[in-house]
Parts: sequence; C-alpha cells; structure tokens
Amino acid sequence: MARAELLVRACCVLVALSNVVHGIGVNWGSITSHPLSPSIVVHMLKDNGIDKVKLFDADSWTVSALAGSGLEVIVGIPNDQLARMADSYKNARHWVKENVTKHLYDGGVDIRYVAVGNEPFLKSYNGSNLKTTVPALQNIQKALDEAGHGDKIKATVPNNADVYESPSNKPSDAVFRSDIKGIMTELVKFLHDNNAPFMVNIYPFLSLYLNADFPFDFAFCDDAGKPIYDKGTEYKNVFDANYDTLVWALKKAGVPNLKIIVGEVGWPTDGDKNANVKLAKRFYEGFFKKMAENKGTPLRPGHLDVYLFSLLDEDMKSIEPGMFERHWGIFRYDGQPKFAMDFTGKGHEKMPVGAKGVQYLPAQWCVFNRGLNMSAVGSEVNYACSLSDCSSLGYGSSCNNLDSHGNISYAFNMYFQMQDQDVESCNFNGMAEIVTQNFSKGSCLFPVQIVSAGERLGSALGASLVAGLIALFSLL
Repeated sequence: MARAELLVRACCVLVALSNVVHGIGVNWGSITSHPLSPSIVVHMLKDNGIDKVKLFDADSWTVSALAGSGLEVIVGIPNDQLARMADSYKNARHWVKENVTKHLYDGGVDIRYVAVGNEPFLKSYNGSNLKTTVPALQNIQKALDEAGHGDKIKATVPNNADVYESPSNKPSDAVFRSDIKGIMTELVKFLHDNNAPFMVNIYPFLSLYLNADFPFDFAFCDDAGKPIYDKGTEYKNVFDANYDTLVWALKKAGVPNLKIIVGEVGWPTDGDKNANVKLAKRFYEGFFKKMAENKGTPLRPGHLDVYLFSLLDEDMKSIEPGMFERHWGIFRYDGQPKFAMDFTGKGHEKMPVGAKGVQYLPAQWCVFNRGLNMSAVGSEVNYACSLSDCSSLGYGSSCNNLDSHGNISYAFNMYFQMQDQDVESCNFNGMAEIVTQNFSKGSCLFPVQIVSAGERLGSALGASLVAGLIALFSLL
C-alpha cells in the first residue's frame, strides 16, 4: 500500500514538472501592501510545475520558505545597497554570509545567482549607480568565491534593455549606450572571466507603450507581424530582434559567446489600453510556443533561459512609468489566476493552480452614498487614490467604463480595503457607507483584501497586543 502511494506521488511530481516549458522561471516581487505568506506562494509555484524563481531581495522569511522546495533561486541586492557593497568588501562578505551561506545546508535553498542591483543603469536614474554597480558586483563575486560557493553561484547584474541601442533599429548596428560604454565593457568582461551570465529585461509591451507608431503585431510571438530583415536575417517579432541586438552589442564588446538570461519578460493585464487579459493571453501563448520549440533567436538558436514578469500583481509599485506597473502578475494580488495559460507551449491550455489557504477579510465594500451631493467629492477621491491603488480607473483600463458613482465607489473601496476595512476608513466626511453587496461590474473587480501575511505573523506572535492596538486606533 505504501509503495502504491509512493508511486502515485511520484507520478504527480512528474506531471507537475511537465507543466512548464523547460527554462522558464518567474519573478516574485514584494512591493505590495498585503503580501501572501511565502509558504503559500512556494506551494503555488510547485503546484504549477514552476521550478525557478527570481527574487528582488534576500528577505530571510521568503528565502527560508524555499528550503527543500527544489526550486532554483536567484536572490537580489536592491539598488539602495549597492554603495555599501561597493565601498567595503567586508560588507559584501557579511551579506553573502547572512543571505547565501546560511541557506546552503543539506535540504536548504538551491541558490544559483545573486542579482546585484536591478536595472541600475536606467536613464531615469541619472547616473546615480554608475560608480557603485561594478565594484559591488566584483565584491559579491569575490565573497562568493571566498566562501566556497563561486563555482555554483554566480553574481550578475539585471539590466534594462536600454543599456544598448541601435541607431538604425537593426540588431547588427547595436552598441552599448554611449554614456555607459566603458562601464558596460568592464561589466561584460568581468562576467565573462567569472563564467557568469549577462541578465537583460526585455519588454515587448513597452515597445507598444512608448511608440505610437510601433507595428502592433510585431510585439507578439505568433508570426502575425510583418518581418524585418537585417543582413539577410529575418525577424518576426521584437523579442528576437531585441535579444539579438544585445548579442551584437556583446560581440562588439569582445564577448560574443557570453551566456544571456532574460531576467524579465511578460505582459500586463490592466492600466493601459494595450494592457488587458486578451493581449496578455495572446503574448504568452505565442511566447510559450516559441520556448517549447527551442528555436531560440536567429543569432542564438536553441534553449533560452527566461523569467516571466511577474508572478503576482503588486499594488504599491511606482506608477511613474505607467498605471500598468501594478498589473504584471499572471496571478492576482490574492494568488488567483487571471486567465487560462499553456505553460507547456503544446496546446494544453488550462487555468493555473491558484494559491491555497488564502484568508480574506469579510465580504464587504465601501461605496459612495448615492443620495448625497457629489460636488465636494473630488478631494475625497484624490485622498483615497493617493493612499491606495486606483490604477484600474485609467484610460483603457478594466474599470474605465464605470459611471461617476462607480468611480467614486471604486476609489473609496480601494482605500477601505488597503486600511484592512477599518470602519473609520469608510467615512469620507459622511459620503461613504459599508455594504455587503459586491460592487464588481463586468471586468471591473472591486476586491476584498486578503489578510496580510505580515499581520498573520504578528497575530501569531502577540494577538492580544495587536488587538489592543487596533482598538486604540479605532478610537482616534
């Protein structure tokens, strides 16, 4: 009986592992007001057969939850820590000890890379990381080597695709950006000498978003777009063209065979006219099929290593680049899938397995009291949106077609949910009321917030203290 049960479990594992194209991982971000428990997320990853995950930091709670999971892990060093890593090798050595070494026990975490910074050379950063990124990378790799991890764990830098450019928009004319050419040359040669990969983030969606004249179908990998030609090489989509633009830049920098990892690629589902479930589904269908065929790109045929961006929506990300920034997840904020996907790339479309064991706040919503005058509501809506997430109300977004009452109610409810449904947060100078009727309309979701993993942890550590604080704040 025990043997039969073991065989069944083994078969289940094999089925799960066959659910995702080999070489595909996901990014797991944490810029959210109400994070899911790391253990719930790890189970969700395994339930969907995803075996690689990239983090943006090295939060101990999150990394520890990956112990024994079998997932390959990339841990990260945020940009605001680059100066510390660059200025002192002692700091880098301490970071490696506390964030890498301590997780490398038998049955621990399978860490493969350390991502030093995140797109540190973005033009919008105005050069703030130019002097610290490469020294930080060098110190971290040295610390990994000294600790005995260097053969297995490599340090690299996730770069935005804006680090290289082509005056003609053809891959073969690519060079590293003129203002950072020296730094990039130093960086890629260091990576080459240490057998570390170049990591790049490629976003076909942004090609559409940033250029009104960009050929729409060329953003997708389903061969529907008009191809472009470069020295006899045919490109049918912007992903291949962008990737090979990097290949040319690396070749001209003297490292033609440097391994490439695509650190981020994906499509948002809200926050812009081209950010929706329909187009995201189209992008992923073509992309997964491309990955399953192992064709690579014209200049790098074969297997590609990529990490989807992103696993979950993040409601506290900066919207300076665009409202869509909070909607990159293939799963919603609560770990529930947005649409059916074919992770295999072989036509086996199905709904991904959602997060299990998620706890929600009560099924109640804060809405505008329809019987009141709307003349003074503007400042209240601005206040609500400034402290919550109203990105779904923008032009072309999922809640763009609400009437005035709906727009106000959406803003009020988002603030109410962000504040853990505190009754005082549904006041707005007497303009709002709490209801138990779901106000969701069509594609516009009026969410009910989840119980934050941080709050659940705090509850376990001291329920009476938390209850006392809540009672105290409700009196203010």
